Amino acid sequence: MRNLTLENIVAAVKGTFFGEAALLAKEITAVTTDSRTATADCLFAAIRGEKSDGHDYIAAALEKGALCALCERQPDDGRLPVIVISNTVTALGDLAAFYRSGFDIPILGVTGSVGKTTAKEMVSAVLSRRFKVHKTPKNLNNELGVPLTVFGLQEDSEAAVIEMGISHFGEMYRLGEIVRPNMALFTAIGSAHLEFLGDFDGVLKAKTELLEFLPEDGIVFVNYDNETLRKLVCRQRLVRFGVSAGCEVTAENIRLLGTDGMALDIISDGRRIPARIGAFGVHLVTAALGAAAVGLHLGLTDEEISAGLADYLPVGSRSSIIKTEKLTIIDDCYNANPTSVAAALDSLSMLDGRRVCILGDMGELGDAAASLHFETGVHAAEKGIELVVACGELSANTAAGAKESGCKNVLYFSDKPELIEKLPTFIERGDAVLVKASHSRQFEVLVEALKTL
Repeated sequence: MRNLTLENIVAAVKGTFFGEAALLAKEITAVTTDSRTATADCLFAAIRGEKSDGHDYIAAALEKGALCALCERQPDDGRLPVIVISNTVTALGDLAAFYRSGFDIPILGVTGSVGKTTAKEMVSAVLSRRFKVHKTPKNLNNELGVPLTVFGLQEDSEAAVIEMGISHFGEMYRLGEIVRPNMALFTAIGSAHLEFLGDFDGVLKAKTELLEFLPEDGIVFVNYDNETLRKLVCRQRLVRFGVSAGCEVTAENIRLLGTDGMALDIISDGRRIPARIGAFGVHLVTAALGAAAVGLHLGLTDEEISAGLADYLPVGSRSSIIKTEKLTIIDDCYNANPTSVAAALDSLSMLDGRRVCILGDMGELGDAAASLHFETGVHAAEKGIELVVACGELSANTAAGAKESGCKNVLYFSDKPELIEKLPTFIERGDAVLVKASHSRQFEVLVEALKTL
């Protein structure tokens, strides 16, 4: 890591150091919040959580080789080397901001209601054709995860793609302070976090707090197909991508290839870039255009952009295709909100065979939760989904919406065990089955059950 001596860390977090003075000149090698992953000369940050308190593991981390601990109170053993601050999460952010300031490289902040991880992965795949890219690992995109992502920057990092997720006003402002990207990409504004942000305009206001920290000559890449994002106004240069009129980066000759992906031609300023994406979902057209826009801005060739898009692979349970002897399973149960579910249903409707969706509750929708679940059922019926299966308290509204909109085959289950027990009675050979719900619903067990049929 670059320039992270204990002396500099103490100054960056405005903390108080307890320990041997000779340690102040030593530099840390990593930052961790998990004592089990502590390594030689790392910094262990003690976080107070709902189920455990990192302060109880300071000694264990130091025994494993940690150089020092960042904590909110000095341990009973006053001999342990620690830096004491008032709030560990805040201090980690301050330290990450200091560390980030040492890098003069392209840094892209990716945000939006849906599609952040897909965009992050696709942009990274494209840029990796030219640069050594550091990207957000897993889902480390919040006030704690973003600093840990920043600490992953290495001496030889040539570009960074950092996912930034929020639920409340003010959170993006803090993430912007930490990351200070020189580019931003907005994927979409949709029905996510409405419980805390009110409506689409509230979501836009919260997300665009990020723009306060982009330089005047920064670039803002915007999905211009998204109605709310068309309202975005900023002092930086806008690059619009999408299939709508007025986009600087757009697509022609889009060919859907079923579960094998899609092909398209990317068009920008007289350039025509043939591309193929080996993953499922119509939403990937937009993601590909955003990734191409970033690549074009950073000077990549047509060949590099095309090859990078071909390199893209979905992460985890995000539109992952599982083909068994009997079924085609679309495992999209990592997370869900009305916007992402609608997109998944659009993609499902384009497949051959009987189309089945198994949908669960979506969280953080506030007072609109019931009506938004109902509208999801309506959308499933309008897309011609032959069997709609809903599971969960809120999803009773999904079932009702599908029924009232003319879907002839609708099943409702109050809990997953009953649904799993009945799966063999309504799933048929040759079905294409979409599984989607908020991550908290743990619909992964349904995917596993489907695999056994």
